[in-house]
Amino acid sequence: MTLWKRHGLLFGAGILCIAVNVQGIGPLWYTGVALLAAGLFLRWALVRNQRPSGDRRPVLVRLPATGRWTALNGPATKIPSHTHSHAQTFAVDLIHNPPRGDADTPHTPPPNRYWPLARRPRSYPSFGRPLLAPADGVVVAEARRQRDHLSRTSLPGMAFLYLEAFVRVMGWPCHLLGNHLVLDIGDGVYAVYAHLRRGSFRVGVGDRVTAGQVLAECGNSG
Repeated sequence: MTLWKRHGLLFGAGILCIAVNVQGIGPLWYTGVALLAAGLFLRWALVRNQRPSGDRRPVLVRLPATGRWTALNGPATKIPSHTHSHAQTFAVDLIHNPPRGDADTPHTPPPNRYWPLARRPRSYPSFGRPLLAPADGVVVAEARRQRDHLSRTSLPGMAFLYLEAFVRVMGWPCHLLGNHLVLDIGDGVYAVYAHLRRGSFRVGVGDRVTAGQVLAECGNSG
């Protein structure tokens, strides 16, 4: 499994071999193609291994936040909602939508094509909102050192996002999930919180938590 998760490195090395090759079809070109094929195979193996069997009943849990939120992407519309790898089969993307009359909370800025290139995460109402435990459980994994990056809402920002995502795929899963927590809520079920705000963690590995307990804050990491 550890090898499968490193498929991005093989894929990147294959692209590099083909890009620097100047002698046509030869040893370096064949090496690049072989690395690309190996990377694609490991990616396929990772997704296949993490595909749920489909014979489990859904587990009812509490909402992970309070207030008015919208689910932009989740298992209600498609399964997998992202991919089967990195525990994303049933992932849900949430965005906070405070009432229009709430003057103390920022509202989501309108999309822009070119300027500003990016906005600070504090410009968005979701940033810094407390996230709650969905059930009683134990924290079994965490990552908390990654920065909260700027928004990627302009066209140049989106181009950078895809380039950055390609680079992140070559690393460990934490580079995609950002700061995150993994809770064991029993019976082989785990809850994963991704993209958490750096410096906001209220719990650590080994801590027991209760349903509704504040774990960390919504961020823009990963």
